[in-house]
Amino acid sequence: MERRSFLKKAAFTGAVIGLSDNIVAATVNIRSSAKIKLRENDVVLFQGDSITDAGRDRKASTPNTSPMMGSGYVILAAGALLHQYADKRPTIYNKGISGNKVFQLNDRWDTDCINLKPNVLSILIGVNDFWHTKSSGYGGTAAVYEKDYRALLQRTVTALPGVQLIIGEPYAVKDVKAVDDSWFPAFDEYRAVARKLAVEFNAVFIPYQKVYEEARKHAPASYWTHDGVHASLAGAQLMARAWLQAFA
Repeated sequence: MERRSFLKKAAFTGAVIGLSDNIVAATVNIRSSAKIKLRENDVVLFQGDSITDAGRDRKASTPNTSPMMGSGYVILAAGALLHQYADKRPTIYNKGISGNKVFQLNDRWDTDCINLKPNVLSILIGVNDFWHTKSSGYGGTAAVYEKDYRALLQRTVTALPGVQLIIGEPYAVKDVKAVDDSWFPAFDEYRAVARKLAVEFNAVFIPYQKVYEEARKHAPASYWTHDGVHASLAGAQLMARAWLQAFA
């Protein structure tokens, strides 16, 4: 009986991983030559807003630990990276802060990015640059987002020549609580900016919107995200597996 139960659980786990891999394979297509080449003792830094923050302990200063990583896609991606590249012994930090827009990243960039000297920098930012125009009276536009984001990236590559960049696409999954028809097509402009800047700064681009849209073919939107923006556990796993495609 125990063996039969174990085999059933193993088969279910394999099916879940297979579905996630199929979704990612259908949506994330990164050329081998463009992928991140992780080297020995590289520092990997995750930056962004609440999707990246995911309730991490902001007092935690020790990399490669659960309190540092939070409970979202970062801890899943970081754990997989540490496992897969144990021979490289990477050092991984999460410095995402809930509610941040691009200009707020800029305000803390020396402390939370430049001084950490990352060799690999992953940024997922932009949903608040739009969402807060609807919910909090923020006066930004897609043009402001582009100007601020470009300046941040230019500041980064100037201070950290050779840094390898990953830019995550800001995403919003329609028909789940916060996200409705009123988001579109305006929010699509922010997505387009992120993709444009990824090309401009030779960054690996993770198309999270496309990933979620493909995922909706297999389960309802509310299965993958709590409110259209913040990932469920299933959504976090999906994002982590998409993010890992950035690596050779």
